[in-house]
Amino acid sequence: MPPLTFEIPRLRALARHALPNIVEATLVPLGLFYTSMWFFGVWGALAAALAWSYAALAVRLLTRRRIPGVLVLGAMAMTVRTVIAVLSGSVFVYFLQPSLGTVSVALLFLVSVPYGRPLAQRLASDFCPLPDTMQQHPSMQVFFARISLLWGFVYLTNAALTVWLLLNESLSTFLLVKTAASFTLTGSAIAFSTWWFIRFMRANGVQVIRAKRLTAGGLAPAVAS
Repeated sequence: MPPLTFEIPRLRALARHALPNIVEATLVPLGLFYTSMWFFGVWGALAAALAWSYAALAVRLLTRRRIPGVLVLGAMAMTVRTVIAVLSGSVFVYFLQPSLGTVSVALLFLVSVPYGRPLAQRLASDFCPLPDTMQQHPSMQVFFARISLLWGFVYLTNAALTVWLLLNESLSTFLLVKTAASFTLTGSAIAFSTWWFIRFMRANGVQVIRAKRLTAGGLAPAVAS
């Protein structure tokens, strides 16, 4: 019986595919907000960042290009946050909202563990379908329970750091430090989770192979890792 194989794209291929969308949906609005704040104030900066998100959506619609989900979600989240901030008259509320969402996600990861349905396993299956034999492997539940706990604490740490910076630093310092810290924390957790997952799969007799690149139709032919 041939060994089980599991195919994942190389991190470099994923980065090349995802980075433009992340820049368009996250980094450009942040940079635009930071620049506009010096010329138009905080409320003008909020409007400029929101305008960019809708302009990016409009351009893709007019040119009939694919609209990334991260761009849609980013525009929706920014719209809700801006409306609530305007209604409350508080910029503090605008920057506090993401932390509340982050805490909610952290709780979902943590609560899913004692219920025996680790959230990390559900999310992993959405992006990289696992072989049935691996899904049913007893140690797989243990692995994903630990990963769920890891991400629960990552999200809680991110939220706590954000709130602390928001309460103790100026807005400009908050934006710079929060962005750098969030990317560093999340990126480190992704890299560690990926390494741990691959190591676990190989330890349980699953041959892990990596795709050379991503194509419009999905993964290109894989090569042995």
